[in-house]
Amino acid sequence: MKCAGRHTITYVVSSDEARAARFGFIVSKQVGTAVTRNTVRRRLKAVCAQALPRTRDGADVVIRALPSAARADFRTLQAEVDRCLARRAA
Repeated sequence: MKCAGRHTITYVVSSDEARAARFGFIVSKQVGTAVTRNTVRRRLKAVCAQALPRTRDGADVVIRALPSAARADFRTLQAEVDRCLARRAA
């Protein structure tokens, strides 16, 4: 399942495995320099760490950052990812 936002696209695949949710991140060179990409990736990791307790067990989540994610602040990314996870992986 896919959920598109303004700064990210979130893909969720659910399974019946008895394990915690897993998260992966795609931050391409279109997002910016290495420093910018790593900043975006770290923000997304922090957002997902906070969302982990609310995410269904066995879910595989991949978040692809769009170029506009480089200009988005933490709260904006958090709201967008939380909205998508609530719709697809809660």
